[in-house]
Amino acid sequence: MTADVPPPNKGDSRNVAKPRRRGPRRLSPLLIIGGLIIAFLVFVALFPTLFTSQDPAQQDLTAQLEPPSAEHWLGRDQLGRDIYARLIHGAQTSMLIGVSSVLLGMALGIPVGMIAGYFRGKTERGILWVIDVLMAFPGLILALLFVALFGQSTWNITLAIVIGIVPVFARIAHGPALAFREREFVKSSLVFGARAPWILYKHIWPNLRSEMVVIGSMTAAVTIRIEAGLSFLGLGLPPPTSTWGGMLRDGTTYLQTDPLFSLLPGLAIFAASLGFNLLGDGLRDALDPRTANN
Repeated sequence: MTADVPPPNKGDSRNVAKPRRRGPRRLSPLLIIGGLIIAFLVFVALFPTLFTSQDPAQQDLTAQLEPPSAEHWLGRDQLGRDIYARLIHGAQTSMLIGVSSVLLGMALGIPVGMIAGYFRGKTERGILWVIDVLMAFPGLILALLFVALFGQSTWNITLAIVIGIVPVFARIAHGPALAFREREFVKSSLVFGARAPWILYKHIWPNLRSEMVVIGSMTAAVTIRIEAGLSFLGLGLPPPTSTWGGMLRDGTTYLQTDPLFSLLPGLAIFAASLGFNLLGDGLRDALDPRTANN
């Protein structure tokens, strides 16, 4: 005889298996903090007059190294210029050159790396030889050489930085492109007559996109420091343009008497670098499928 098994109680949900729901992916605190820092700096760079009405280039030699006051919140520099106004307008230079050089470097370097990885052979060897030669020189050294030869302007400084970061993006894009070239979906497209540009755009680039966004964000922190280094060495944008690196250089003479003169632009450079690095780390966590919530 078999034991009578009571029917399941419809009101009792303990015996009913419930499907596990995949919760929404939480935004990383790093992404939020880094995004807020960069959004604020971009806003300051786009609308500096909303934060100060002072002219950053206006000099008053009778008010040299004047201490902070109600009119000049952070005081004046060695030429009587408002330090706060120069700090605000300096964000425009750093963000413009830093972000535009990264975008241009990605636009040039990623396709070059993808082409080298896809076509291989002589094309790959020639491209990688040029990349290796450029990567043998530090980015700041290349930028110094380029600016010294062609002059100090926004475009020349941007190009000088781009020359140093294009090989980085090309080398990073080369490896994944080389691997995806052997995948089944690429070979299937070749069987059906797909051409190389279509495969690069439709198959290989989508698999690189997330990684390149993360690397681009972190590289922006490097480009801002390179621009500040050029300005510190006197090869940035010429006066009276406000630059954080130039302010840092001017303040080194007065470190003992007026440390804020150099400390404030140094903190601005640090904040921009920190913001882009945190943004990159947060984007990596958000775009990596392995970090999704179960």
